[in-house]
Amino acid sequence: MKNIHKREEIEMLKQRKFLFLLATMLLLIVGCAANDEAENENSNNGNDGNGTEEASGEHEAPKIEDLDPEDPKTETIKYGEELFNETNTVASDYVGNELSCQSCHADGGYSQSSTMVGVTADYPQYRPREGVTFTMEDRINGCMVRSMNGKMFPSDSKEMRGMVAYLTFLSEGVEIGQERPWVVVNMMEEVPEPDVVSGEELYESKNCLTCHGDNGEGTGPNSGPALWGEDSFNDGAGMGRLTKMAGYLQNNMPIGDEYELSDQEAADLAAYILMQDRPEWEGHDDDFPHGGRPTDIITQDRRDAIQKDEFDWTEIDNVVPKKD
Repeated sequence: MKNIHKREEIEMLKQRKFLFLLATMLLLIVGCAANDEAENENSNNGNDGNGTEEASGEHEAPKIEDLDPEDPKTETIKYGEELFNETNTVASDYVGNELSCQSCHADGGYSQSSTMVGVTADYPQYRPREGVTFTMEDRINGCMVRSMNGKMFPSDSKEMRGMVAYLTFLSEGVEIGQERPWVVVNMMEEVPEPDVVSGEELYESKNCLTCHGDNGEGTGPNSGPALWGEDSFNDGAGMGRLTKMAGYLQNNMPIGDEYELSDQEAADLAAYILMQDRPEWEGHDDDFPHGGRPTDIITQDRRDAIQKDEFDWTEIDNVVPKKD
Protein backbone atom coordinates (compact mmCIF):
# COMPACT_ATOMS: atom_id res chain seq x y z
CA MET A 1 0.00 0.00 0.00
CA LYS A 2 2.84 2.36 0.84
CA ASN A 3 4.31 1.83 -2.62
CA ILE A 4 0.95 2.60 -4.25
CA HIS A 5 0.58 5.86 -2.28
CA LYS A 6 4.18 6.76 -3.11
CA ARG A 7 3.53 6.32 -6.84
CA GLU A 8 0.34 8.41 -6.59
CA GLU A 9 2.25 11.24 -4.89
CA ILE A 10 4.92 11.17 -7.60
CA GLU A 11 2.25 11.30 -10.32
CA MET A 12 0.58 14.29 -8.64
CA LEU A 13 3.90 16.13 -8.40
CA LYS A 14 4.54 15.51 -12.10
CA GLN A 15 1.09 16.87 -13.00
CA ARG A 16 1.61 19.99 -10.88
CA LYS A 17 5.02 20.59 -12.45
CA PHE A 18 3.52 20.23 -15.93
CA LEU A 19 0.70 22.66 -15.14
CA PHE A 20 3.18 25.17 -13.70
CA LEU A 21 5.36 25.04 -16.83
CA LEU A 22 2.29 25.35 -19.06
CA ALA A 23 1.09 28.44 -17.16
CA THR A 24 4.56 30.02 -17.34
CA MET A 25 4.72 29.54 -21.11
CA LEU A 26 1.31 31.11 -21.58
CA LEU A 27 2.33 34.14 -19.52
CA LEU A 28 5.49 34.58 -21.61
CA ILE A 29 3.54 34.37 -24.87
CA VAL A 30 0.96 36.92 -23.71
CA GLY A 31 3.69 39.23 -22.35
CA CYS A 32 5.70 39.16 -25.59
CA ALA A 33 2.59 39.92 -27.63
CA ALA A 34 1.80 42.87 -25.36
CA ASN A 35 5.35 44.19 -25.67
CA ASP A 36 5.24 43.90 -29.47
CA GLU A 37 1.96 45.80 -29.56
CA ALA A 38 3.36 48.52 -27.27
CA GLU A 39 6.52 48.86 -29.39
CA ASN A 40 4.45 49.16 -32.55
CA GLU A 41 2.28 51.82 -30.94
CA ASN A 42 5.33 53.76 -29.75
CA SER A 43 6.87 53.51 -33.21
CA ASN A 44 3.71 54.82 -34.82
CA ASN A 45 3.66 57.72 -32.36
CA GLY A 46 7.27 58.71 -33.10
CA ASN A 47 8.15 57.60 -29.57
CA ASP A 48 11.13 55.68 -28.20
CA GLY A 49 9.08 53.74 -25.65
CA ASN A 50 10.07 56.02 -22.79
CA GLY A 51 7.55 58.72 -23.61
CA THR A 52 10.13 61.08 -25.13
CA GLU A 53 8.98 62.60 -28.40
CA GLU A 54 12.44 64.12 -28.85
CA ALA A 55 13.85 60.67 -29.72
CA SER A 56 12.15 60.98 -33.10
CA GLY A 57 13.80 64.34 -33.70
CA GLU A 58 10.67 66.30 -32.83
CA HIS A 59 10.59 69.19 -30.41
CA GLU A 60 8.18 72.09 -30.38
CA ALA A 61 10.17 75.24 -29.71
CA PRO A 62 8.50 78.19 -27.95
CA LYS A 63 7.41 81.16 -30.06
CA ILE A 64 8.24 84.79 -29.44
CA GLU A 65 4.67 85.82 -30.15
CA ASP A 66 3.50 83.68 -27.23
CA LEU A 67 5.53 85.65 -24.69
CA ASP A 68 3.55 87.31 -21.93
CA PRO A 69 3.91 91.09 -22.30
CA GLU A 70 3.43 91.43 -18.54
CA ASP A 71 6.35 89.12 -17.77
CA PRO A 72 9.42 91.23 -16.83
CA LYS A 73 11.69 88.80 -18.74
CA THR A 74 9.91 89.40 -22.04
CA GLU A 75 11.67 92.68 -22.80
CA THR A 76 15.10 91.12 -22.30
CA ILE A 77 14.23 88.07 -24.41
CA LYS A 78 12.99 90.25 -27.25
CA TYR A 79 16.13 92.35 -27.06
CA GLY A 80 18.13 89.13 -27.26
CA GLU A 81 16.23 88.14 -30.39
CA GLU A 82 16.99 91.51 -31.98
CA LEU A 83 20.61 91.18 -30.98
CA PHE A 84 20.79 87.66 -32.44
CA ASN A 85 19.25 88.71 -35.76
CA GLU A 86 21.05 92.04 -36.22
CA THR A 87 24.24 91.60 -34.24
CA ASN A 88 26.42 93.79 -36.44
CA THR A 89 24.14 96.81 -35.98
CA VAL A 90 22.62 96.28 -32.53
CA ALA A 91 26.02 95.45 -31.01
CA SER A 92 28.24 97.32 -33.45
CA ASP A 93 30.76 98.20 -30.72
CA TYR A 94 31.49 94.49 -30.25
CA VAL A 95 31.32 93.18 -33.83
CA GLY A 96 34.34 93.48 -36.11
CA ASN A 97 32.72 92.45 -39.39
CA GLU A 98 29.34 92.55 -41.14
CA LEU A 99 27.82 89.34 -39.78
CA SER A 100 25.05 88.48 -37.35
CA CYS A 101 24.37 85.31 -35.38
CA GLN A 102 21.63 84.68 -37.93
CA SER A 103 24.22 84.63 -40.73
CA CYS A 104 24.95 81.03 -39.76
CA HIS A 105 21.91 80.17 -37.58
CA ALA A 106 19.01 81.11 -39.86
CA ASP A 107 15.48 82.05 -38.87
CA GLY A 108 16.53 83.48 -35.55
CA GLY A 109 18.10 80.17 -34.55
CA TYR A 110 14.94 78.17 -35.30
CA SER A 111 16.22 76.66 -38.55
CA GLN A 112 16.58 72.89 -38.70
CA SER A 113 20.23 73.11 -39.66
CA SER A 114 22.44 74.93 -37.16
CA THR A 115 19.49 75.19 -34.79
CA MET A 116 19.83 76.97 -31.46
CA VAL A 117 16.73 75.30 -30.06
CA GLY A 118 17.77 73.59 -26.83
CA VAL A 119 21.37 74.84 -27.06
CA THR A 120 21.62 75.69 -23.36
CA ALA A 121 21.21 71.97 -22.62
CA ASP A 122 24.77 71.47 -23.95
CA TYR A 123 26.39 73.66 -21.30
CA PRO A 124 28.52 73.54 -19.19
CA GLN A 125 30.65 71.69 -21.76
CA TYR A 126 34.35 70.86 -21.93
CA ARG A 127 35.89 72.46 -25.03
CA PRO A 128 39.11 70.87 -26.36
CA ARG A 129 39.82 73.95 -28.49
CA GLU A 130 40.06 76.18 -25.43
CA GLY A 131 41.05 73.40 -23.02
CA VAL A 132 38.52 74.46 -20.38
CA THR A 133 34.88 73.89 -19.47
CA PHE A 134 32.67 76.48 -21.16
CA THR A 135 29.51 78.06 -19.84
CA MET A 136 26.85 79.41 -22.18
CA GLU A 137 28.35 82.88 -21.70
CA ASP A 138 31.79 81.56 -22.69
CA ARG A 139 30.37 80.03 -25.84
CA ILE A 140 28.66 83.26 -26.84
CA ASN A 141 31.90 85.17 -26.38
CA GLY A 142 33.79 82.53 -28.33
CA CYS A 143 31.59 83.36 -31.31
CA MET A 144 32.02 87.07 -30.71
CA VAL A 145 35.81 86.96 -31.01
CA ARG A 146 36.01 84.35 -33.76
CA SER A 147 32.95 84.30 -36.02
CA MET A 148 32.25 87.99 -35.39
CA ASN A 149 35.95 88.88 -35.36
CA GLY A 150 35.13 91.28 -32.55
CA LYS A 151 35.19 91.69 -28.77
CA MET A 152 33.65 89.79 -25.88
CA PHE A 153 30.48 90.96 -24.17
CA PRO A 154 31.12 91.85 -20.51
CA SER A 155 29.41 89.24 -18.34
CA ASP A 156 27.14 91.85 -16.72
CA SER A 157 26.32 93.73 -19.93
CA LYS A 158 22.88 94.27 -21.41
CA GLU A 159 24.05 92.38 -24.49
CA MET A 160 25.13 89.27 -22.60
CA ARG A 161 21.95 89.23 -20.51
CA GLY A 162 19.83 89.58 -23.65
CA MET A 163 21.64 86.87 -25.57
CA VAL A 164 21.51 84.39 -22.69
CA ALA A 165 17.84 85.17 -22.07
CA TYR A 166 16.97 84.56 -25.72
CA LEU A 167 18.91 81.30 -26.01
CA THR A 168 17.42 80.11 -22.72
CA PHE A 169 13.97 80.93 -24.07
CA LEU A 170 14.70 78.87 -27.21
CA SER A 171 15.70 76.01 -24.92
CA GLU A 172 12.52 75.85 -22.84
CA GLY A 173 11.52 72.25 -22.15
CA VAL A 174 15.02 70.87 -22.78
CA GLU A 175 16.93 69.75 -19.70
CA ILE A 176 20.67 70.31 -19.21
CA GLY A 177 22.54 67.31 -20.55
CA GLN A 178 19.55 66.08 -22.57
CA GLU A 179 20.31 64.81 -26.05
CA ARG A 180 18.99 66.91 -28.95
CA PRO A 181 18.32 64.45 -31.78
CA TRP A 182 16.82 67.22 -33.94
CA VAL A 183 20.24 68.86 -34.31
CA VAL A 184 21.88 68.51 -37.73
CA VAL A 185 25.66 68.14 -37.57
CA ASN A 186 27.30 70.34 -40.18
CA MET A 187 30.43 68.29 -40.79
CA MET A 188 31.74 66.12 -43.61
CA GLU A 189 33.80 63.36 -42.02
CA GLU A 190 35.42 62.27 -45.31
CA VAL A 191 36.13 65.07 -47.77
CA PRO A 192 36.98 64.29 -51.41
CA GLU A 193 40.27 65.94 -52.37
CA PRO A 194 39.18 69.46 -53.39
CA ASP A 195 39.67 71.21 -56.70
CA VAL A 196 39.62 74.99 -56.22
CA VAL A 197 39.33 75.66 -59.96
CA SER A 198 36.12 73.63 -59.96
CA GLY A 199 35.07 75.48 -56.80
CA GLU A 200 35.41 78.83 -58.54
CA GLU A 201 33.29 77.59 -61.44
CA LEU A 202 30.67 76.25 -59.02
CA TYR A 203 30.56 79.57 -57.18
CA GLU A 204 29.26 81.10 -60.40
CA SER A 205 27.21 78.20 -61.81
CA LYS A 206 25.40 77.62 -58.50
CA ASN A 207 24.64 81.37 -58.33
CA CYS A 208 26.47 81.84 -55.02
CA LEU A 209 27.52 85.30 -56.21
CA THR A 210 23.89 86.45 -56.41
CA CYS A 211 23.68 86.54 -52.61
CA HIS A 212 27.33 86.61 -51.58
CA GLY A 213 28.77 88.97 -54.20
CA ASP A 214 31.25 88.54 -57.03
CA ASN A 215 34.13 88.78 -54.60
CA GLY A 216 32.54 87.10 -51.57
CA GLU A 217 31.88 90.49 -50.01
CA GLY A 218 28.25 89.66 -49.26
CA THR A 219 25.02 91.55 -49.79
CA GLY A 220 23.90 91.66 -46.15
CA PRO A 221 24.43 89.64 -42.95
CA ASN A 222 21.11 87.83 -43.34
CA SER A 223 20.49 88.02 -47.08
CA GLY A 224 23.97 86.90 -48.11
CA PRO A 225 26.77 87.17 -45.53
CA ALA A 226 30.35 87.90 -46.55
CA LEU A 227 32.21 84.65 -47.20
CA TRP A 228 35.69 86.14 -47.19
CA GLY A 229 37.42 89.50 -46.82
CA GLU A 230 37.46 91.85 -43.84
CA ASP A 231 33.70 91.64 -43.32
CA SER A 232 33.71 87.87 -42.83
CA PHE A 233 34.70 85.49 -40.00
CA ASN A 234 38.33 85.06 -39.02
CA ASP A 235 40.28 81.84 -39.51
CA GLY A 236 39.87 80.84 -35.86
CA ALA A 237 36.14 80.29 -36.33
CA GLY A 238 34.70 76.81 -36.72
CA MET A 239 33.76 77.64 -40.29
CA GLY A 240 37.46 78.06 -41.00
CA ARG A 241 37.75 74.26 -41.01
CA LEU A 242 37.36 72.40 -44.32
CA THR A 243 35.17 69.62 -42.87
CA LYS A 244 32.77 72.09 -41.26
CA MET A 245 32.52 74.44 -44.22
CA ALA A 246 31.88 71.54 -46.62
CA GLY A 247 29.24 70.06 -44.31
CA TYR A 248 27.55 73.41 -43.80
CA LEU A 249 27.39 74.12 -47.53
CA GLN A 250 25.91 70.71 -48.26
CA ASN A 251 23.25 71.03 -45.54
CA ASN A 252 22.28 74.65 -46.20
CA MET A 253 23.13 75.72 -49.75
CA PRO A 254 21.90 76.67 -52.25
CA ILE A 255 18.81 77.97 -50.47
CA GLY A 256 15.83 76.04 -51.79
CA ASP A 257 18.05 73.25 -53.11
CA GLU A 258 19.68 72.13 -49.86
CA TYR A 259 21.38 68.72 -49.91
CA GLU A 260 21.69 68.88 -53.70
CA LEU A 261 25.46 69.45 -53.68
CA SER A 262 27.50 66.28 -54.10
CA ASP A 263 30.33 65.61 -51.66
CA GLN A 264 32.82 66.64 -54.34
CA GLU A 265 30.97 69.87 -55.17
CA ALA A 266 30.70 70.81 -51.48
CA ALA A 267 34.41 70.09 -51.00
CA ASP A 268 35.41 72.15 -54.05
CA LEU A 269 33.26 75.11 -53.02
CA ALA A 270 34.48 74.95 -49.42
CA ALA A 271 38.11 74.92 -50.53
CA TYR A 272 37.55 77.83 -52.91
CA ILE A 273 35.91 79.92 -50.18
CA LEU A 274 38.53 79.10 -47.55
CA MET A 275 41.49 79.83 -49.83
CA GLN A 276 40.45 83.49 -49.97
CA ASP A 277 41.94 86.13 -47.69
CA ARG A 278 40.16 86.75 -44.40
CA PRO A 279 41.00 88.14 -40.93
CA GLU A 280 43.56 86.11 -38.99
CA TRP A 281 42.95 84.69 -35.53
CA GLU A 282 45.89 85.60 -33.31
CA GLY A 283 45.33 82.78 -30.84
CA HIS A 284 46.06 79.71 -32.98
CA ASP A 285 49.10 78.81 -30.87
CA ASP A 286 46.97 78.78 -27.73
CA ASP A 287 44.18 76.64 -29.17
CA PHE A 288 44.01 72.94 -28.28
CA PRO A 289 46.48 73.26 -25.38
CA HIS A 290 46.06 69.59 -24.45
CA GLY A 291 46.46 68.22 -27.97
CA GLY A 292 43.98 66.94 -30.52
CA ARG A 293 44.27 69.88 -32.91
CA PRO A 294 42.25 69.13 -36.08
CA THR A 295 44.29 68.98 -39.26
CA ASP A 296 41.72 70.76 -41.45
CA ILE A 297 42.06 74.34 -40.14
CA ILE A 298 42.85 76.63 -43.08
CA THR A 299 45.28 79.20 -41.69
CA GLN A 300 47.05 82.05 -43.47
CA ASP A 301 50.07 79.98 -44.46
CA ARG A 302 47.79 77.38 -45.99
CA ARG A 303 45.80 80.02 -47.85
CA ASP A 304 49.04 81.32 -49.31
CA ALA A 305 50.03 77.82 -50.42
CA ILE A 306 46.60 77.09 -51.93
CA GLN A 307 46.65 80.36 -53.87
CA LYS A 308 50.05 79.38 -55.28
CA ASP A 309 48.77 75.87 -56.08
CA GLU A 310 51.40 74.46 -53.74
CA PHE A 311 49.23 72.97 -50.99
CA ASP A 312 49.03 69.22 -50.49
CA TRP A 313 45.43 68.53 -49.46
CA THR A 314 46.41 65.12 -48.11
CA GLU A 315 47.99 66.92 -45.14
CA ILE A 316 44.40 66.96 -43.89
CA ASP A 317 43.47 63.64 -42.30
CA ASN A 318 39.84 63.83 -43.45
CA VAL A 319 40.72 64.31 -47.13
CA VAL A 320 40.28 61.28 -49.38
CA PRO A 321 42.96 61.50 -52.11
CA LYS A 322 41.90 61.40 -55.74
CA LYS A 323 42.54 58.13 -57.53
CA ASP A 324 45.14 58.25 -60.28
